[in-house]
Amino acid sequence: MVEKGRTLICNKTYQLIMLPKFYQNHLKSQLTLAEYIFLQILLSLLQSIKKVNLEKLANALPLPIKFESRRKRIQRFLSLPNLKIEKIWFPIIEELLKKYFTHNKVIYLAIDRTNWCRINLFMVSIIWDKRAFPIYFSLLPKLGSSNITEQKDIIEKFIHLFKDYKICILGDREFCSVKLAKYLQELGVYFCLRLKKNEFVEYQKGVWLELNDLGLVPGVSFFLKGIKVTKTGGFLGFNVAGKWKRKIKGVAPKEAWFILTNFDSLESAILAYKRRFDIEEMFRDFKKGGYNLEDTNVKGERFISLVLLIAIAYTCATIQGKQIKRKGVQKYVARVKEYNRLERRHSSFYVGLYGYNWVNFKDDCIDLVITLMRLNPSKRDYYQKGINAMKLIESTF
Repeated sequence: MVEKGRTLICNKTYQLIMLPKFYQNHLKSQLTLAEYIFLQILLSLLQSIKKVNLEKLANALPLPIKFESRRKRIQRFLSLPNLKIEKIWFPIIEELLKKYFTHNKVIYLAIDRTNWCRINLFMVSIIWDKRAFPIYFSLLPKLGSSNITEQKDIIEKFIHLFKDYKICILGDREFCSVKLAKYLQELGVYFCLRLKKNEFVEYQKGVWLELNDLGLVPGVSFFLKGIKVTKTGGFLGFNVAGKWKRKIKGVAPKEAWFILTNFDSLESAILAYKRRFDIEEMFRDFKKGGYNLEDTNVKGERFISLVLLIAIAYTCATIQGKQIKRKGVQKYVARVKEYNRLERRHSSFYVGLYGYNWVNFKDDCIDLVITLMRLNPSKRDYYQKGINAMKLIESTF
């Protein structure tokens, strides 16, 4: 009976959380068979319960052992020496780049920080499909903003992944250091870093003004080329884009954007910086809007391992969501349009996640579903279309 239960658990796991082939190949090369199977079970739990609290994961873990043993099993897995970003994640990132990005187009990378309680997480993410996915992440050993040394150390960890690509680094006002801009310039990458409004620029020879005093008002923009930024640094050769969105229905944003950049036009700089906000959507997906990362009680290296698992689950759901969209059956798992709404209602991540849960829960009550369909014979044609759609969705997992 135990052997039969164990078989059912494994079969269901492999069927429902089928990783992309290039994920499978690499993960199998880094993990033992037992570790690889356990990874798939954990990923399946993440997609189903969307909780990363250790107690809740242990509660849901379908291993026939005591609760405390299940909890310790998860802890041991998160402490595996091979479960590291460089070993597990970087090779997958390289394959993702080959598969979904091209060498002739700029890849946008957002650097940002999120914190709660005593957690201060620095994250670098690729902007992708109006969302982002993490490529490198690290816990800062302090609360508050990062400094130039920490920023350079983290950039050096991942920059080699993009040696054959054109990239643009995007950062908010925490990353407005002219020293960082100079460092990125030396690396030969594009950058768009938001300046504080009280930053000084040499507007004319010997004339220094705060950005806030340049007369920018809603609906107006400017582009200053090759100017010095900050009185103390006085670095030459950067461009500054300024834009204040116009009023819409009498309401304008509270303040303007001032962007330090090495792009050569206002339009390029503004369009690039707009993409930075996609990382905020990713943080929402990682937190209350998705996996509830704030509720975890894991710390240190185990926390980084847990974020790594979320990154794998997150990108898998996004890939599967894109496949569901290509098959044209996304309307079966999510409301894709909404009256008077220009932006899509759900990202590829949510389409993939909802699709996974839809076919998963169907199996849990299949007898009741069949009985219910038989009680509505007039809807048979609609049910058949839905069953066909469900098969197409299952084929993506």
